[in-house]
This record gives sequence, structure tokens and C-alpha cells, in this order.
Amino acid sequence: MNRVKKIIISGGGTGGHIFPAISIANEIRRREPDSEILFVGALGKMEMERVPQAGYPIEGLPVAGLKRRFSLSNLLLPFKTLKSLKMAGKILERFKPDAVVGVGGYASAPLLYMAGRRNIPYLIQEQNSYAGLANRILSKKASVICTAYEGMGRFFPEDKILVTGNPVREQIKLTTPELKREGREFFRISNERRVLLVTGGSLGARTLNNAVKEWILTNPDSDFKIIWQTGKYYKEEIDLFMSQNQRDYITHLAFIDRMDLAIAAADVIITRAGAGTISELSIAGKACIFVPSPMVAEDHQTHNAMTLVKRGAAMMIKDEEAPVYLMSTATELLADKGRIEDLEEKIKQLAYTDAASVIVNELFKLIRKAR
Repeated sequence: MNRVKKIIISGGGTGGHIFPAISIANEIRRREPDSEILFVGALGKMEMERVPQAGYPIEGLPVAGLKRRFSLSNLLLPFKTLKSLKMAGKILERFKPDAVVGVGGYASAPLLYMAGRRNIPYLIQEQNSYAGLANRILSKKASVICTAYEGMGRFFPEDKILVTGNPVREQIKLTTPELKREGREFFRISNERRVLLVTGGSLGARTLNNAVKEWILTNPDSDFKIIWQTGKYYKEEIDLFMSQNQRDYITHLAFIDRMDLAIAAADVIITRAGAGTISELSIAGKACIFVPSPMVAEDHQTHNAMTLVKRGAAMMIKDEEAPVYLMSTATELLADKGRIEDLEEKIKQLAYTDAASVIVNELFKLIRKAR
């Protein structure tokens, strides 16, 4: 009789790390409901709220990332790192996992490092097309590295790489005519009207918000609808702006709970180029304009977006060019049905629909080998 599997999933910081982690956990539970799963994240980050909402326990470490601009908080990093390593070691000793999964974000580094020192097998799930420094270092002791993109041998040992794609939220599905109608009914939009979805993620993106605000100021009317996720950081600012500039064609929300239906309803989507976002929109098969964030490590969002752009599967506008070109480009694309259909067809060809299943297969192989 097989004993219960005990697995730690570590990482977080953004939805792009958290949603794949929860997808992996759900797949583990689906296969072996008695498995014990513990998440380890960063104190104060969104995983501390989202993971319990998904039904899993989580412990937080005081680890923090390096600020790209000068900040006094950077002086505390060595102390937070040492404390996090010590806490990670205690978590491993207490929980005694069979294996560990690292999904990225600085929260995963202390846990995976300490797991390696204790010869606990671990799997890295690298979501981006340009690997971060932490994962490059941690890859030396990793058993398997599951990547979302091909050509990652420049970062990791070739014999450890398995291209799996990124796990996505279970609600995200290929957009069918029926699903599109359901999305439009949910947002009370007629089937005949074109729809633009603008989202900078759950936290929001100032560049995207400012581009939409400027367009609203010069367009009292529009022949297409805009669904706009403004982000929680900008809620008060955008609520005030919209109260002063009411437009019938705008639906603005700080956070869209049914993002699956917003994606389905849209003809064109403007968004940042996080790896998880790209994976979800590839599965949904949507025409996208990516605006990579310039405030991420090693400019990995630009690398992510360019992987699609080079294949004709998406469009990209640089962050600094967005104020001038973003909304006009979106308007032109919305009017070009043939171009939309071409982008939809090409991005669907890049989708991995069973990433969580393949990753859990590899995880269970590690556990069986270790036992």
C-alpha cells in the first residue's frame, strides 16, 4: 500500500506564479486526494491570501526581492534571507516532504536551496522564456526543470529540461462561439459589438491605465466596448476619474472575478506579457497586444512577448510607446477581422493544454524514485 505523498509547493509574489502553483496542487489532489500539500510563500504577498482561498495551507517567509531602484529596504535583504533560510529548514524538518516544487518568485529560493542541502528532490517550473538568476543557480541540484518554452538549454542543463508549458487556471478554455456568448451575456454586451479587454493584472499597470484614460478623454463615444481591469492599486484613482468622465462603452473593475468570461467575451486583449498570462491567452486562442513591463528582472516579459511576435502569433508595443500608439493600434486591430482571426489561429498553435498533468507525472516519478 502506497503511503500518503507529502509535497511542498513554493513560490509566489504575483498571480503568474500563484495560479500555476494552485493548478499543480489541484492536479495532485485530483489524482491522489489523500496527498498532503503545503505551500510556502512570501509574507505580505498575494499568495498568503489566494492559496488559503483555494483550500490549501501556506506558511510565509520574510524573504523579499531586490528593489531595482535604490531603497533602504535593500539593506535588510541579507538579514531577511538568513532568517528565511533558517525558517525554510525548520519547515522541511517538520513537514518532511517527499519532494518540493518551485514555481518561481523569490519566495521559492530559500526553500529549494535548503531542500537541496538535505537531498530532498525538487522540481523547478520555469515559466518565462528568459530564466531568472535564482532558478539558474537552483537548477544545479534540481531533478527536473519543466519549462514553458523551447530553447532553454542556454540557461539549464539540457538533460534536465522537459518542455511542458505553463499550468493555467482550470476555468481558462479555448474560446468557442458558445463560450463567447456566455461571456458577453455575463458582461451584458450584445454579440454584434466588438470588445476590447484591457488588463494589467490583479495589481494593475499604470501605463495601460493612463493610455485608456487618455483615450476616454478624447472619445466620448465608441463603437466598441471596453472591459477594463484597473487593478486594486488604482481603484480610487480610476473610480474618481470615471465618475467625472462617464462613458457607456466602459465597464471598469478593480479586479475581474470571472476573468475566464472576460477573456471569452473579448475580440482583442491588451495586457502585460507575464508567462502565465501568455499561456492562458494561448489556450483561449485570443488576439493580443502585449505591453511588456519594464520593471521586471532581466526584461523577461519582452523575451516572452517576442517569442510569440516572431511567430506572428501576437502584437507588441513597448511600454514607452504605449501612451502614443497603444489605443490607436487596438482600434485598428478591432476593425480588421482577418488579422484577428490570423492571430487567433497562430497563438492557439503555441498552447500547451496539459501542462499540470505532465508536471505532476514528473513529480510522482521523482517521489517513486526517492522511495
